[in-house]
Amino acid sequence: MSATIYRGTLANLRRLARVLREGGLVAVPTETVYGLAANALDAKACRRIFRAKRRPAHDPLIVHVADRRTLERIAETNPAVTKLARAFWPGPLTLVLPRRPAVPAVVTAGLPSVAVRMPAHPLLRRLLRLSGLPLAAPSANPFGYVSPTTAAHVQEGLGRRIQHILDGGPCRLGLESTIVDLRDPLRPVLLRPGVITVADLTRVLGVPVRPVAPGRSTPSSMLAPGMLDRHYSPRRPLVLHRHITATMVGRAGTTEAWLCFRRPSWAGLRKNVFWLSARGEPREAARRLFAQLRRLDRDGWRRLHAELAPPTGSGPAINDRLRRAAGQRA
Repeated sequence: MSATIYRGTLANLRRLARVLREGGLVAVPTETVYGLAANALDAKACRRIFRAKRRPAHDPLIVHVADRRTLERIAETNPAVTKLARAFWPGPLTLVLPRRPAVPAVVTAGLPSVAVRMPAHPLLRRLLRLSGLPLAAPSANPFGYVSPTTAAHVQEGLGRRIQHILDGGPCRLGLESTIVDLRDPLRPVLLRPGVITVADLTRVLGVPVRPVAPGRSTPSSMLAPGMLDRHYSPRRPLVLHRHITATMVGRAGTTEAWLCFRRPSWAGLRKNVFWLSARGEPREAARRLFAQLRRLDRDGWRRLHAELAPPTGSGPAINDRLRRAAGQRA
């Protein structure tokens, strides 16, 4: 039996809050991607997330909170947290902090740290308040596949493994949150890029934010989700290019699909050429990335090609997802 999709009425939100309090799972909208939520303080409920997604136990979950009081309940904070929270919360920023004993080990993959964020989507914020719980919620898709940005995407991937999907419309940002390791506030580390950039973080903190050291990710090195070398991947082979040209497309024939960053002047009526943003606007490109990858994957092309984004604005985050989708280390 397929999952039920609920509109965001007060009656439905109250019903889904009760499901969460009773240990159930609910797919929820966020401003980034759709998440699969459970009570973050209930180890049994959180194990249901791993089973539904077929997610390995070494990949930690992000905990979503409604307010600072809930944050203090699950994590140890510091003055740098206050600075970033004032600037970016509610919003697409996840902080890795020392965890408190209330958080079950299954949520953090046994680590002494926990990844936390305060989401901005109004329906999820209402659900957080109505449930009275912090909610653990990784992306609501089979593990490793392209992230979902609509309720229909969730239904396609997990519709027969879960029962409840809250429809909040297409995600406004379309890329997962920026993740920063803030256990040492004097040495913040960027673990995953997002629409909040290194420059944004450095400006608010007043200290440099360095990227995580390069090297192959292993279970023991994963402080947060989204750090695997292969992730967000379509089923079709994906090849990356710095630039896509008409000559490249012509040589490959018509069985391969090409995803450009912006609409190329030579696209014409070619039916195998697509783009993320007609005018090359990074935010629009980020918002459309996962939906376009899903569409191309579903349409039966023999192989997919994608063009990397310019390294400004949301470009590094787009390229991080593309490189992981293709199995290439950033």
